[in-house]
Amino acid sequence: MRINVLIPTDYSKNAFNAVVYAFELFANEDCTFHIFHSYFLARSAQGNVLFPEPEPAEYDAVAKNSFEKMALLKSKVGLLADNPRHTIHFDHKFGTLIDVIEEKVKREKIDLVVMGTRGITNDREVAYGRNSVNVMENIRACAVLAVPANISYKKIKKIVFPTNFKTQFNEKEMKTFVKIAQLENSAIQILHIGKEANLSEKQKHNRKQLENFFKDAEYTYHWLENTTVKEGVLSFVDQQKSGLISFVNRKHWFFGSVFSNPLVKSLGIHSKVPILALHDTRN
Repeated sequence: MRINVLIPTDYSKNAFNAVVYAFELFANEDCTFHIFHSYFLARSAQGNVLFPEPEPAEYDAVAKNSFEKMALLKSKVGLLADNPRHTIHFDHKFGTLIDVIEEKVKREKIDLVVMGTRGITNDREVAYGRNSVNVMENIRACAVLAVPANISYKKIKKIVFPTNFKTQFNEKEMKTFVKIAQLENSAIQILHIGKEANLSEKQKHNRKQLENFFKDAEYTYHWLENTTVKEGVLSFVDQQKSGLISFVNRKHWFFGSVFSNPLVKSLGIHSKVPILALHDTRN
């Protein structure tokens, strides 16, 4: 089955690193990669007489700038794109990032979005840049993989999957998750903060559903007690030396709680562990 991967770029070093990571992650798979850039003029969306509509020359200037940068990126990607199993398309378009991604995900039947965590700002004090968080929060039609800056791809031995078993799992995205785990037989570590004996009937039902999704993958259960979700997840990831964290993101939950924790910075997790965001079917 051919995998369709969308890679947004702001032409930064971090964005290019995400391209390299995606190529290596799917090195042995038939993939179509869509590398694209969205450019925008903020004043064009304000509709305020105090901020007049940009002149046509301004639109032409940003389009020309994007065209030139995309041409450079094509040349750079061409130096490493020698995999016969990969097809690569390049595109740039005027529009807001989220709107353009939503359109392309639908039109190109995208299975996975891969992007850098920080982009052009490269602020070392910021774990996740505004664009990466916005994409993980607002793109709900496919899974999103965020790749930290400056990390090189290496075999993913362990994937930590925190869950409270209250989620209604998205079948399409769970298949993408399992596919990534199967690439190198990664062990999925299902992590629950709480006692197994305290699961409700609904949670037990969802657990069985999860096991059905994971039937063709290697997985184990891990139960942590007497800790918060924030500290339990982050300390477990650090202890296990996980190669990937995957989670089902109810809007504003994971980044609004777990990744706002100072422990993220102290453990340095954001600098070395990719994040795979999946979505609850109710979102």
